[in-house]
Amino acid sequence: MTVTQAQVDAALQQIELPDGGTLVSRDMIRALSIDKGTVRFVIEAPTPELAQLMSTAVRQAAEGAVRAIPGVTDVSVVLTAHQGAPKGAAPQLKVGGHPTPQAGPIKPAGVARILAIASGKGGVGKSTVSSNLAVALARQGRRVGLLDADIYGPSQPRMMGATGKPASPDGKTIMPLKAHGVTLMSIGFMIEEGKAVVWRGPMLMGTLQQMLGQVEWGELDVLIVDLPPGTGDVQLTLCQKSDLSGALVVSTPQDVALIDARKAIDMFATLKTPVLGLIENMSTYVCPNCGHESHIFGHGGVAAEAEKMGVPLLGQLPIDLDTRLAGDAGTPIAAGDGPMADAYAQLAEGLVKGGIA
Repeated sequence: MTVTQAQVDAALQQIELPDGGTLVSRDMIRALSIDKGTVRFVIEAPTPELAQLMSTAVRQAAEGAVRAIPGVTDVSVVLTAHQGAPKGAAPQLKVGGHPTPQAGPIKPAGVARILAIASGKGGVGKSTVSSNLAVALARQGRRVGLLDADIYGPSQPRMMGATGKPASPDGKTIMPLKAHGVTLMSIGFMIEEGKAVVWRGPMLMGTLQQMLGQVEWGELDVLIVDLPPGTGDVQLTLCQKSDLSGALVVSTPQDVALIDARKAIDMFATLKTPVLGLIENMSTYVCPNCGHESHIFGHGGVAAEAEKMGVPLLGQLPIDLDTRLAGDAGTPIAAGDGPMADAYAQLAEGLVKGGIA
């Protein structure tokens, strides 16, 4: 029996707090993840004093309520406080500091390979490809992580339908969230929605270093990193400071997009990071009414570039309304059935067979 978030929320809604309200009505549940029958979450009290009042009784009551849900086999609960740290509770984790010295390239323990998804310019659907590819690979049986490294414009929380705040049991490690079978981390989980990130390069670099090295990614076959567009600090940090297996470059067929895609490809070449293949997004448009196929952004440009470079053209994905709607709704199209889900499944299968993912 599949355990749902609605069932967990309903169970936790019954846990009343010493000063009134419930765990759900007071919005104290963080980092909720459901993996088959295993449920993990953090109870974050707004003050150390309330955390002390809640103590063991509330945590045990919450654990018992969730464990009673049909299909739940294991429950893990951590009690912490939003400010300070009462004795035995976890201190807060600071995100957005300057980078710290490294002994060598970062490669999270248990992660077999790190794969960057890049584009030369924004608006080509790189984040949509990243989220759907991550889900499609998970459906292929791969253990997949997705790191949203677009610090200024994080979109993966919305596209993956993940909410909550990652917990830090010891003030050093970060517990990621999970959605659609994918382990997920984004700066979007740590900032208020709609609030701008106004940071200079060193803070970007420090944050990326934290999200790579301090997140408990667990055992992963591949960690997909959704990069911001362009050739800036985040890309430079990832290539120089992490054990990056390679990059996939996403572009639309139009000449303007290809001009910037070539710059991204040149950046990876300069930094000695292999480009493992190109993905052509928004390749065609098929009218849902008459079935006519149009090449809105041109045709064949990415394929020609791949041939010129001597790297594979990994896939050609059409522009599709349902894909956009699915991303806005928080359930990637690759998580369901239909032509677009099949297209991403074929792309994921090719990466697995090619040893890329």
